[in-house]
Amino acid sequence: MGAYILRRLLLMIPTIVGIMGISFLVIQFAPGGPVEQVIAQLTGQGDGADQRLSGGGDMLNQQFAADDMNAKYRGAQGLDPELIAKLEKQFGFDKPPLTRFLDMMWNYIRFDFGESFFRNTSVIDLIVEKMPVSISLGVWILIFSYAISIPLGIKKAVEDGSPFDVWTSGVIVIGYAVPSFLFGILLIVLFAGGSFFDWFPLRGLVSDNFAELSWWEKIIDYFWHLTLPLIALSLSAFATTTLLTKNSFIDEIKKQYVVTARAKGLGERQVLYGHVFRNAMLIVIAGIPGAFISAFFTGSLLIENIFSLDGLGRLGYLAVVNRDYPIVFATLYIFSLMGLVVGLVSDLIYTWIDPRIDFERRDV
Repeated sequence: MGAYILRRLLLMIPTIVGIMGISFLVIQFAPGGPVEQVIAQLTGQGDGADQRLSGGGDMLNQQFAADDMNAKYRGAQGLDPELIAKLEKQFGFDKPPLTRFLDMMWNYIRFDFGESFFRNTSVIDLIVEKMPVSISLGVWILIFSYAISIPLGIKKAVEDGSPFDVWTSGVIVIGYAVPSFLFGILLIVLFAGGSFFDWFPLRGLVSDNFAELSWWEKIIDYFWHLTLPLIALSLSAFATTTLLTKNSFIDEIKKQYVVTARAKGLGERQVLYGHVFRNAMLIVIAGIPGAFISAFFTGSLLIENIFSLDGLGRLGYLAVVNRDYPIVFATLYIFSLMGLVVGLVSDLIYTWIDPRIDFERRDV
């Protein structure tokens, strides 16, 4: 197993370099980079770039006095090449692309992600600041979906083909087909002051007076804000886990060892939970890390924007819109690295649950 883990760890290096390299290459051909956005703002052609630049600390104004810029460059008369060169140097575009990529990867290996272009704050501080929101969503979605999906999947497997199985399958298929962000919009319209009821808040993870509340009021307030986002995000996860559990149990119930256990006179409950459960839950339990990563990163992107939750998904979205490349590449690097590590952890969980699985011997 040690050799297998070492091989997987070594394989992560070219994988993450490839992910970052392809993304970096695409960025080189993408129009509207940070330099172009600043130039558009200075020449009066930007569409809100001035607000983005002043949102978290304008790095441009720290280096060039506003009166000096206004005196030299007005309207659409063009910008002095010297200013453009200073902007390129400020954003790091004065170096060849390969040099910039190698410098970036060297810094990322040491988890040095630099500073945001337009927020005047270190990227790692921004990520740490936004992470609690995304972690809250990921953890509670995982707990909520698995707590319902596993018992429901087992019941559906035991009663396969019954009316209960048929109508719950219909609900599950509909839940899987409806995108989480669309369901989130529906919840806002119905319950968050849209067109019907105004029962739940639409912004933030806690209320403005959260610090003044008692401990039990803080718990209520916290889940009050999380209710609609969790329902919207849990829909697809709930459907997937339920069907996976059902199919896994059905496969195990049909095997010979189950027939033998029944022939020995064991009760149905003893057969189900004493013999079938461990084998059937292997694939479900091993998928927990992947399910958490999926809910943590991919699922929260649109939901955080819809419900105005200031987490990693919203941070990454705004970074892409504003061409804040340090945040874009840092979040991509962290997400990719965590995804690779979680893949390895899932394999190790397989071997821990079922010692018969030996990835090292399989690779020989």
